Amino acid sequence: MAPFRPNLRAVLDHAGDPDLTIRLAWYWYLRGKHSEGHRRLSAVRDDAEAALWAQGFALLTGRPAADRLPATGTSPRARWFLALAHLHLGESVRARELIDGALADFRAAGDQWGTAAALASRTKQALFEGDLALAERSGTESLALFTALGDRWGRLQAADMLGYLAEITGDYERAARLHRDGLRHAEELHLWVDASYRLASLGRIALLTGDFDRAEEFHERGLRLAAEQSSPFAVAFARTGLALGGRRSGDLDGAERHLRDALAWHRRMADEHGTPHYGMTLVLAELGFLAEQRGDAVHARTWHLEGLTVATALGDPRAIALAREGLAGAAALAGSAEEAEALLTQAAALRESAGAPLPAAERGDVTRIEARIRAAVRRPSAGHARPGSG
Repeated sequence: MAPFRPNLRAVLDHAGDPDLTIRLAWYWYLRGKHSEGHRRLSAVRDDAEAALWAQGFALLTGRPAADRLPATGTSPRARWFLALAHLHLGESVRARELIDGALADFRAAGDQWGTAAALASRTKQALFEGDLALAERSGTESLALFTALGDRWGRLQAADMLGYLAEITGDYERAARLHRDGLRHAEELHLWVDASYRLASLGRIALLTGDFDRAEEFHERGLRLAAEQSSPFAVAFARTGLALGGRRSGDLDGAERHLRDALAWHRRMADEHGTPHYGMTLVLAELGFLAEQRGDAVHARTWHLEGLTVATALGDPRAIALAREGLAGAAALAGSAEEAEALLTQAAALRESAGAPLPAAERGDVTRIEARIRAAVRRPSAGHARPGSG
């Protein structure tokens, strides 16, 4: 389409044709031309279908949607696209409403591509909400449908979510395989923002398997590509990965720089959209653990309390568990061993209820906190000094 782009733009500038503009919406989405998509579709937003697509592009470009448009009377594909945009921000409740309706319509119409796309989005929604069983079912069906259709873009989306699911459950070999396949598909399709996410995801797996140098390399490559594509979402994801590696390798100052940059972006997004982005919980938890490792119980507790507030608003039991683990660390550091132990017990129960007990590779913080609790229990307090010890 590139050789015809100038003529096409001229036609769009003068025609104001909603049908033609809507037909080009998917092209703009795939090529990462979200600002152009928003501008073109906003110009014809008197059409209900175009207005729904324009709202989706507004969310994808980080703009607050001007209003919540009714989805009735519009195509299931437009409603699914708007759900996709809401999921981009981590807004799973609104996305769920749209996905449920679109998926039912796709199935009723026998639209296999639409069904597969809606199932891939349902997988992401389920991951946000901690429903891992639903994520596994939806992702597996989506991948099978897209594979049967020979749709590489669709396979990339479904495999992406299944890769995250494998990471959550500690199946790092499967996660790495899915992310490598996804990177290959993204590069072949010239989907460079997707490629950035896949690189950073491979960095996460390298980090979890103890290869810090490889993790840093993957995250740096992902960050460069995200910056080249002007994708603030992908930049924040890669920066958070570099912070994860920095803290675990002892570079606390470097980790803090990345975390504060990422948090500043997350706060802007939350202010503009009225809801926190899903990645914010991890950034706050990392800042809290970092403060704990520096011996600062007060700031550790402050960060983790904010993280708990955000996690509760998002409704993700795993994120709530992470915040409780962080609060346990702050309590143990402050000398409240019983409170810390109770918080760890609550966190473990939440993870079990979500079907995602903490994998061994992610137990570093909990192991450190448990050791501090055991040391406090063994250490006699001043009020219980042994006779003759003074």
